[in-house]
Amino acid sequence: MAAELHVELVAADRSVWSGEATLVVARTTSGDIGVMPGHQPLLGVLESGPVTIRTSEGGTVVAAVHGGFISFADDKLSLLAEIAELADEIDVERAERALERAKSDTDAASERRAEVRLRAVAAH
Repeated sequence: MAAELHVELVAADRSVWSGEATLVVARTTSGDIGVMPGHQPLLGVLESGPVTIRTSEGGTVVAAVHGGFISFADDKLSLLAEIAELADEIDVERAERALERAKSDTDAASERRAEVRLRAVAAH
């Protein structure tokens, strides 16, 4: 069994993060999943939620992901997201304002996106 896996986190408009990791946790339509080296091949649909990547250097990368797919085979994990932002890139005040606006507009989808962004920052 390999000690690490290669991870590619890609959004529709850019490559968000790429590197070696020991663990990736993501939310799928079937629930949260943790992928480590040697995991069985998988293909799943990503739900909006934070993705946590434990890097091989011992660091942690957290991203807010909104929809997409996850696939894993041969110790290569691909996260193909509709939208993805690293926690470091998220403007907390802007996300909080977006959450309040979505709540007042009763826009459930926007509210969910704003909540995921804030959870990603909090987990970081």
